[in-house]
Formats: sequence, C-alpha cells, structure tokens
Amino acid sequence: MQNRQNTQSKVLIVGLGVSGLWTARCLAGQGANVTVSEKRSESELDAGICSELRSLGVTLEAGGHKRETFLKAEMIILSPGVPHDMDLIQASLKRGVSVTGELELAGRLIDIPIIAVTGTNGKSTVTAFLGAMLENAGFKVFVGGNIGIPLMAYAASQEKADYAVVEVSSFQLDTVETFCPFISIVLNISPDHLDRYADYEDYIRSKLRVFKNQGPAGYVILNDDDETLSRVNPGPGVSVFRYGLRKEKGRHAFMDGETVISCVNGIESELFSIPSFFLPGRHNRENLLAAVLCGMIVGIEPSVIQKTAGEFKGLPNRLEFVKELNGVAFYNDSKATNVDASVRSVMSFERPVILIAGGRHKGADYAPLVGAAKPRVKQAVFLGESRDLLAGAFEGVLPYSMAGDMEQAVATAFSMAKSGDVVLLAPACSSFDMFLDYSHRGRVFRTCVEELVRG
Repeated sequence: MQNRQNTQSKVLIVGLGVSGLWTARCLAGQGANVTVSEKRSESELDAGICSELRSLGVTLEAGGHKRETFLKAEMIILSPGVPHDMDLIQASLKRGVSVTGELELAGRLIDIPIIAVTGTNGKSTVTAFLGAMLENAGFKVFVGGNIGIPLMAYAASQEKADYAVVEVSSFQLDTVETFCPFISIVLNISPDHLDRYADYEDYIRSKLRVFKNQGPAGYVILNDDDETLSRVNPGPGVSVFRYGLRKEKGRHAFMDGETVISCVNGIESELFSIPSFFLPGRHNRENLLAAVLCGMIVGIEPSVIQKTAGEFKGLPNRLEFVKELNGVAFYNDSKATNVDASVRSVMSFERPVILIAGGRHKGADYAPLVGAAKPRVKQAVFLGESRDLLAGAFEGVLPYSMAGDMEQAVATAFSMAKSGDVVLLAPACSSFDMFLDYSHRGRVFRTCVEELVRG
C-alpha cells in the first residue's frame, strides 16, 4: 500500500453500502477520525455492522445527513450510489473540502496493476472472465469493484495479488482524479442512467474518464463495433487495441467464423476456435475478444484463454438458463436493466421469444427494443411502474399482456409459449419499483419458474 491516510484526518464517508463499510474499515484501521453518514435510520441497518463500526472508533450518523458534519470534514468520500452533485457536497466543495470516491481512494492506496472494465453492459461478465483467465494462467488475482467486493477491501487487506481486475461504473468514474489503470477496457456505450446525468453526452464523458490518466505505460481496449467507441481517440502515448466481430482496418482482434484472429503489427494469427463457448449472443463474442486482447497484453497463452472460454458459464441473472418445461426454455437476464442490454438479450436467441419486461423507468427511449423485438418476439408481458410506457411503445407492433407481479408474469408468459419457445426476463428497466435490486428480481423470477415446473 502507499499514500496511507493521515491519521489526524477528519474523514466523512457518505453512504453505508458495502463500499462505504470497507472504506470505513480501512481508514479506521489506519487511525483516521472517521464518520459515516447514512440516510437510512439505524433500525434499517445491520445491527452487527453498526456495532463493528463503533468498536473501530467510527462515528455513525444514521437517519439523514447533517450539514455541520459535512462542512467540518477535511475529506469526504462518496459511495458509488451517492450523487456527487447533492447540495451538501456542493456546499462542502465551496468551503474547500476534498471530495473523492471509494474507487479513487483505493487506487491511491494499492500498488499492483489494475485492469479496469467499464461499459454500459457486460462489465460483470468480462470482469469475472478475466479473473478466471488470469487464475488459469497462474496469477494471483483480486476480482471485484462494482461486481461485488469493493477495491477498498483489497486496500484494507494484507493480501498481495499480481493483478486487480475491477468492474467500474460511471458513478465511480465521476469522482476519479488520479485513478490510473494499467489496462482499461470499454466494452460499449449506450443510453443509461439518464435519470442521473444531464444528457447522454454527459454519461459518455463519465465512461471515458476511465483512461483519462493513462499514459505511455498504459493500454486501452475499445470495442470498434460500438458506434461511439469507434470514434474515440484516448490521446497520445497510450497504446490502443481495438476489436470487432469482422476483419476491418485497425482492428487487433476479430472473428473468422468460429476462429479468433489477432492482428498485431500487421501480422494475422489464428489463436483458437470457440465451438465450446457457452455464452450465447453476439455481445458475448465481443466480450470474449476484449478478454483476448487483455490476455495478449499480459502475455497469456492462447490455449489458456481457450480453456477459460470453454469452462466459463457466465454469472447469475445474465442470460442465465433456469429451467425447461414442456419444451419451453426460461432465461433470466434480470441484469438487463437498460434498453440496450434488453436489445442484446433479445437478439441472442434464434428461437421465438416471449419477453417479460418492465420496472422503474430510467429515462431512455424504448424504440430500439421495439425494433429488436419485432422479428423475434412473439408476445410480451409487461409489469412494474413502466408497464404503461412499454405498452405504448409496443402498441400495434406485437401482442402484449399486463401483469401485477412476477408470478403472474411468468404464468402468463408460459401460457403464451409453445414447445421450442423461450420465455425471457429482460426488463430494460431498473428493479427498484418492486424489488431490492436486480439480483432479488432474478431470484424471484427463478422461484416463480421453479414453482411452475413443480406445479
């Protein structure tokens, strides 16, 4: 570790999620004067966590944010879900208080190469795949970030890894200042979180902050099939590697049928074939190419990458096969929390699809989903706060039904399906209208399907 926090610092951590907890553990362990401010009441928090924080000497202020606490702090650290433009933050900045994020702070505290993965969709899958690939190559790897275990957990530990593979979100990138990965990967950019950003361009700028501090020692991997990323130039010095599904000028990895091809320094090489690649969909082939380029930079043998591709089964709630009943296959893509992810999900299947969608609207236009669904989706079932918006978008395009909850949605979708069809949960919306998070929504979907099968 390096740049350890001054033990006399008055540090305010805003938000007691998992990243806020690990930040408090780390800084309190270094002797900093730490306060955690959480809008939830203490009765809504885990009693064990509250007790642990107090045992570490951390002051916990639950049930709302206190202005005087913000203004007296010497450093404020924001958890990823906390808007950095909230009034108390702006007032603190005007008083000269240093405001940063958990990712930025962790980046200052660790001294191993970081591989940062961002993009609108596919981040968690690629992060997990890279972790498995590096482990198969014999490296000791920390895998975390927005995927589950914060980078601060590594900073707080005595662990010594060869690489940290970290999923980073736009919210985390909003507060980076010096964060500088060894390799940054941007998988794709499409409209998302427009309820949080001023506009789509603002969201794009946030994503591209991942490589803002990289220089000659760094590498940037970009999806050349993505309309936005194909035009991005990370700037002088940094080494840029591009990939796409077809061979085109300037691409360093692409596909030829089932064969992965690399093209470095103008020399084409067949790396391996992927007939056993488990994950469906065009987007997962793109994701594999990103991983291939990362492996090449690190020096991993193609056979190790191929082995990982053959073994990797994906993550829960991401095009996850659940069950088959009477020839109808049920797939859970609860992580498709935006329109582009839902489009990619629908386009992953050649079989006819019964689509279950809906949740909390995030401000994006549903027209791309309507366009993708028209040739593939037989019927749809809409639920949640956005169901009327979705119904309006799909009106006259394909038949749909409304559902009051997930159990009704699953039963209705199954009643519409025939043998050979797919019932697909790809919500195109966030989950917070009816569920704790996308994972909770996915668990409820799986439970409803399993009960249907048992019944």
